[in-house]
Amino acid sequence: MPTHQTTPSEHKTYAVEVESVSHYYGKTQALKDVSLKIERGVTVGLIGPDGVGKSTLMSLIAGVKVLQSGAVTVLGNQVDKRREREANAYRVAFMPQGLGKNLYPTLSIKENIEFHANLYGLSRREREQKIARLLKATSLDPFPDRPAGKLSGGMKQKLSLCCALINDPELLILDEPTTGVDPLSRRQFWDLVAELRAEFEGMTVIVSTAYIEEAEQFEYLVAMNAGEILAADATPKVLEDTASKTLEEAYVKLLPERDHYFDFDNIPPFEPLPDEPPAIKAVNLTKKFGSFTAVDNVSFEIPRGEIFGFLGSNGCGKSTTMKMLTGLLEPTSGTAELLGQPTDAGDIQTRLKVGYMSQSFSLYEELTVRANLELHAKLYQLEGKAGAEAVEEALTKFKIKEYQDEFPSALSLGLKQRLQLAAACLHKPEVLILDEPTSGVDPEARDMFWDYLISLSREDRITIFVSTHFMNEAGWCDRISFMHQGKVLAQDTPEKLVAAQNASNLEEAFIAYLEQAEASKDGKQTTESKQDNNTVKSAFKDSDTNQQSRKRRSKTLNNILAFAARENKELLRDPVRLLFVLLGPVILVVFSSLGITFDVRNIGYAVYDQDQSQISHELIAEFSSSPYFKERAILHSDEDYEAIIKSGKIRLVIEIPPDFGRQLLMQQRPELSFYVDGSMPFSGENVKGYIIGIMTSYAQNLAQQRGLAPAASAQLQTRFVYNQAFNSIISITPGMMMMAMMLIPAMMTALGVVREREIGSIMNLYGSPATVMQFLIGKQIPYIFMSMLSFYVLLLISIYALHVPISGSFSALFFGAFCAAWVATSLGLLVSCFATSQVAAIFGSAIICMIPSLNFSGLLTPVSSLEGANLLVSQLFPSAWFHKIIIGAFAKGLSWPDFFKYYLILTAFAISYLLLANIFLKKQEK
Repeated sequence: MPTHQTTPSEHKTYAVEVESVSHYYGKTQALKDVSLKIERGVTVGLIGPDGVGKSTLMSLIAGVKVLQSGAVTVLGNQVDKRREREANAYRVAFMPQGLGKNLYPTLSIKENIEFHANLYGLSRREREQKIARLLKATSLDPFPDRPAGKLSGGMKQKLSLCCALINDPELLILDEPTTGVDPLSRRQFWDLVAELRAEFEGMTVIVSTAYIEEAEQFEYLVAMNAGEILAADATPKVLEDTASKTLEEAYVKLLPERDHYFDFDNIPPFEPLPDEPPAIKAVNLTKKFGSFTAVDNVSFEIPRGEIFGFLGSNGCGKSTTMKMLTGLLEPTSGTAELLGQPTDAGDIQTRLKVGYMSQSFSLYEELTVRANLELHAKLYQLEGKAGAEAVEEALTKFKIKEYQDEFPSALSLGLKQRLQLAAACLHKPEVLILDEPTSGVDPEARDMFWDYLISLSREDRITIFVSTHFMNEAGWCDRISFMHQGKVLAQDTPEKLVAAQNASNLEEAFIAYLEQAEASKDGKQTTESKQDNNTVKSAFKDSDTNQQSRKRRSKTLNNILAFAARENKELLRDPVRLLFVLLGPVILVVFSSLGITFDVRNIGYAVYDQDQSQISHELIAEFSSSPYFKERAILHSDEDYEAIIKSGKIRLVIEIPPDFGRQLLMQQRPELSFYVDGSMPFSGENVKGYIIGIMTSYAQNLAQQRGLAPAASAQLQTRFVYNQAFNSIISITPGMMMMAMMLIPAMMTALGVVREREIGSIMNLYGSPATVMQFLIGKQIPYIFMSMLSFYVLLLISIYALHVPISGSFSALFFGAFCAAWVATSLGLLVSCFATSQVAAIFGSAIICMIPSLNFSGLLTPVSSLEGANLLVSQLFPSAWFHKIIIGAFAKGLSWPDFFKYYLILTAFAISYLLLANIFLKKQEK
């Protein structure tokens, strides 16, 4: 829509101004010269099919995506200017699309909200009161300690909304916030938002929604298609201009002409066949998780070809029931039958007749759309031409052919759902079990889905068991079952359920059933709710007074501690990562120190003595008395020595020829043969040196005893300044501690950023007042602490178990280890900024750390012997400098003054890595 140049006074009038904005993803244009103005203090509904640019537009307004062209002004600040965009962080709240995308799975409901509250610097009293009210308003108050990863999809959406509302924003941006949420909870959502807007005059709300009826409550409507705005006006004006009675009718009229319209008013009635066994049967089905009962004595029968709807509040047990019916979960009690057979995960033949679609996306992110379908076809034994035809039909029928070469991560939520449904229907199953298949899908696509499902039911007599939160979809089912807190409340046709509650429509009937169940459960609920609301309202009224102090508390230290506390909780609740951080270095050091040795002691040797003289026996005794050799065998033929060396039991064969003693006494210089196993050159070279030493000593002693040569006028003895016993464990143990301190912390922190990208929680950084540097430092603090704890354990093991003492300063060594942990975690964060997956981050950091630490740090080869590129790598990687500290403290007795230079170098490395990570990790998406 055309716009003029905005004046300063208009900036104060409008909350959002979008002027000529275009946005590309590669060659795909998501937004085409979009212009839009939204006044302050209004509610705006944003509607349109999947992939039309709604999420892109909202992300640009929220400032979490880089503006490519045009101008976006939010609350008077231009989002393409960093300082102005950061000023909006306290005033704008953004809830991204996706089921709990801004949540942390291992954190509890309360801890997730507390984390967001801490980022905005709320005081403890204010935080507790607001959390109490938000949990009460969204019915999450019974489960404050439940981990977010164990919530149903709808409960995750509730929690995400709580996190977005914690800061009382002036502009609230919600990208499909109620997708997958039951009707009663949706009503509670909007009541809560309405209360907030009433208490804070001027709060602007922008919402994209898949529920068209929800958009009718908003004052203004923005309809989009193909990256363009079709209509942007007051909602009544849009209805008037399109001559429509409902917004859904208006929306359909605004879209381009469709080649097919779906008639759901005249669905053919379902007619079960007499005496036909049911396709699905459940009798007293119960599932308990510990003391929590997720499903409580659920019973129903579904005949073949029926569309059976499953409706219920979030977390009521719908998904759990479906998983038991497919054999994915074992029921605690009760029975379930599928196509006449008891449900069993091992029953492959029955599984081949079932199509299942989970609530969350469960296909392969690493495969393209087509590759996912092709894999699904092969798994269901659709090979060759049949498989290829099934894939082509699915791509065409579900309108995803143009995305066939895209990866699922690049698709919108609605397109992902289309892909999942296409995979579930690909092999033409006899039973379809669909867990909220149209959640997040636009109305046109939902109509297409249901037209297809109805045809499957009526024409192919495929049984469909579907859960949904859309009441119009529930009305298209032959029968529906209402469920709440694990129990079935009612079960019948939609018309009879509406009549039983004297309701005007199915949604009102459903809410009435839920309210009756809640009232019968706790008659005191209403009184308590009022008291709770009165108690916590003061928290919102005090917000203006606390705004300045809140901002003060939300500065550097507050944000760092918020990220550090959250990362620490996640680490402590992930046993695999925690054990790897703590025990990984211990295992590496202990086994390497005991397994890697350069000591040549007790080398097995065999003797083939053909002389059997006193002199030959004295020679053999010279080797036997050496601590480096131990006699293992006596040979009796030429063929024996080659076989015994090949066996690996001995490393040396000594062959003494006949007449050796006589020839030696006659000074005829007889020859001895020493056969050394050279398969390991390093130890072979050492064996050779020891042989020369023993033979030299033997010759001198023999000459003196026989009077064949004068005694030497001088005697040369080697003395070592450090490690006088020349035990390699004294060198290997500190060296492996150096490698462990560089490798393990780097690998663990390398998962940090890329993991948040994968689960979507990186959005919390994009939309928060925290800086990238605060985020990075906060993430590395727990790993530094855990690394130091692990290092302390390593010191105890090295001293008391491996008997490798510290001859220098313990405190100086410990501070050096802290510098090393700081460097390693900083390097891991830098690697994480470039890695595209957790696997790449792990392997990338391992390779980057291991090669320099092993080859160029002084562990195997002295740094002084390195030249050229090898020396350059050694100097430009921190492991060599930490190796100097750890070897100096263990073996050389060095202390603080000796290490000061190395501390400075390691600190410089750590700061450099952090600064580079700060540069490469952007606070906006592209």
